Amino acid sequence: MRLVVARCQVDYAGRLTAHLPMATRLVMVKNDGSVLVHSDGGSYKPLNWMSPPCKVVEGTGEDGVAEWLVTGREGDTLRILLADVLHDSAHDLGVDPGLQKDGVERHLQELLADHPATLGEGLSLVRREFPTAIGPVDLMCRDPQGGSVAVEIKRRGEIDGVEQLTRYLELLNRDPTLRPVRGIFAAQEIKPQARVLATDRGIACAVVDYDALRGMDDPAERLF
Repeated sequence: MRLVVARCQVDYAGRLTAHLPMATRLVMVKNDGSVLVHSDGGSYKPLNWMSPPCKVVEGTGEDGVAEWLVTGREGDTLRILLADVLHDSAHDLGVDPGLQKDGVERHLQELLADHPATLGEGLSLVRREFPTAIGPVDLMCRDPQGGSVAVEIKRRGEIDGVEQLTRYLELLNRDPTLRPVRGIFAAQEIKPQARVLATDRGIACAVVDYDALRGMDDPAERLF
C-alpha cells in the first residue's frame, strides 16, 4: 500500500463528473489496484475512489505540477494534481486474514453453507472461507451448470459489502480454473443503494430469513 498526504485537486470523469478543489488530503493506492482519496473528517468513506483493477500513470502537467492519471476498467478517469506532497510512503501489509464476523453473521454463514440452495436452485457448496489474495470469500458454490458462484454474506447489506464482493470477483475471474465466476450478495437486509450498485455490476442479491434458516437446523422448531 502507498500512502500520500498532499495538497491536491481531484477530478473524476466517467458516467458523471466530480471535482474536489485544492486541499490537503490522504491518497491511498492499495495493492488490490484500488485508489482512494480521503479527507480528515466528515465520513469514514473516501471522497472519491477508483475500484480495481485500474491503472495509475504518474507524470507532470503542463504547469509543472505532479499529476496522477488513474484509469478504470470501463475507461473512466480520476485525475489527481499533487501541488505539495507532505508525506509519501509504501508499506507491505501482507495477506489479511479477513473480517472476524459477529455471532449472528458467522452463524448465518454456517447456515447458508449447510443450505446453499436457499440462495439459488441447485446451488451446492464447494468450500467455506475460499481463499483469495485479499481475504477469504464467505462461500464458494457451484450452480447446476457447473459454474462458480462466490457468495458474500452480511447481516446488513451496504455498498461496502458490494465493493468487497466486486474485488473478490475481479481476482477470482483471473483464475482460468474458476472463471466465469458470478456473485451473490446475501444479507438479512439490503440497502437500496447497495442493491442498485450490485445490479449494475451483475451481482445477484438475496435477502435471507435468519429465523427460517435456524428452523431448518432445529428439529424441535420444525415440529411447529
